[in-house]
Amino acid sequence: MKTVKTILIMTCVLALLLTMYPLHASAAPGVSANNAVLMEYESGRVLYDKGGHEQRSIASITKIMTAIVAIESGKLEEEVTVSDRASRTEGSSIYLKPGDKMKLKDLVYGLMLRSGNDSAVAIAEHVGGSVEGFTHLMNEKATWIGMEKSSFSNPHGLEGEGHYSTAYDMALLTRYAMNNKTFVKIFGTEKYKAETVQYPWRNKNKLLTRYYKYCTGGKTGFTRKAGRTLVTTAEKDGMKLIAVTLNASDDWNDHSNLFNWGFNSYDLERIKKEGEIQIPLPDGKTISGEILNEVILPLSKSELKKVENKIYIKEDLQLIKDSIIGKQVYQVDGQVLAERNIYHEPAPPKKESFMDKVKQIFHHISGVI
Repeated sequence: MKTVKTILIMTCVLALLLTMYPLHASAAPGVSANNAVLMEYESGRVLYDKGGHEQRSIASITKIMTAIVAIESGKLEEEVTVSDRASRTEGSSIYLKPGDKMKLKDLVYGLMLRSGNDSAVAIAEHVGGSVEGFTHLMNEKATWIGMEKSSFSNPHGLEGEGHYSTAYDMALLTRYAMNNKTFVKIFGTEKYKAETVQYPWRNKNKLLTRYYKYCTGGKTGFTRKAGRTLVTTAEKDGMKLIAVTLNASDDWNDHSNLFNWGFNSYDLERIKKEGEIQIPLPDGKTISGEILNEVILPLSKSELKKVENKIYIKEDLQLIKDSIIGKQVYQVDGQVLAERNIYHEPAPPKKESFMDKVKQIFHHISGVI
């Protein structure tokens, strides 16, 4: 009897411990999507990848690019006159008519909440001068962000020649757009009433409005060729995640499961503070350098113990004021997770830009720098 009682007590204690200290490195979930990526916002690290670099039709998640180009144009308060071409655009609509006048800002809300294809064309014509001109701006932005496997031929995502992207590129785009406060606000709005419409628009993204309490925004999409496409963001305990699925039969659950796995499996860890660094040289001397941005990475508990820090110094080292003299690289099991430029003191007064960090994160060191 005592043995049975002891076993029961031990079982209860073990269950309590597992509740208090959940296993951190759980197996990644399966997804219904043909292609999927889960990315952590702060570092840009890809936590989950299923065919993330395969080029696919992307449907209306295209409108994330349309929205950020429109927002960055600085024309949100301008009035747009709707053309006949815009009003006749097929597919999902906010029911614009030729001659209607609406602020560009309201059109962007209609674009993102109701996925209005007519809104996309009206935005493109106003911001880019024409749909073709705006498409050129979209592709320029894609190149600048580093979306190497993407091409846009329209602002709405209806099937067209030369219109495609990847789950990874769309995560990269969303991470970029999340640095814009106006985009973040629109992306996460559940309901919005434009000045010229009778009823408010409600967001089609059910993960935001119904299914996942940590969801902070997203964009849905569908065409017969692309299937269901979805981009969403979520935040919990200070960690922001971006999920992208292409051609998914069960995308709401795909995203919920990916987010839950990401939040349960990783913690944000501050690996290196910004500031001075001492660099040993081959001749035994040391020189001072400076890192301008701290290093924060999503890591599992097992990875935290395996983080390696390597310093690479230029072979033709010249101690010139404000110059880059090398790089500090952080990796786990050979995978580069972060890179930071090392500046010769005194460091430049401005911190490295967001795109500087993006380039350092996504490009491995290759030999001489």
